[in-house]
Amino acid sequence: MWKESNNALYRKFEFKDFSEAFAFMTRVAMEAEKMNHHPRWTNVYNTVEVWLNTHDAGDTVTEKDHKLSARIDRLVKSE
Repeated sequence: MWKESNNALYRKFEFKDFSEAFAFMTRVAMEAEKMNHHPRWTNVYNTVEVWLNTHDAGDTVTEKDHKLSARIDRLVKSE
């Protein structure tokens, strides 16, 4: 579940292994590019952490962030 903290939406995802985590990141990257709205994220082995906020709006959470988080959630559910 996403939580809002420090002017960002945050969620941690865990996968079976690095390959699944990287595949997820690739799918997220394609969605983010379509929206021209790119996440801040980290990946260590099977864990991906994502922070979303809108740089053009003073690094605050906007509707763009909520839309991208919903798209990311749909990617996870489709796996």
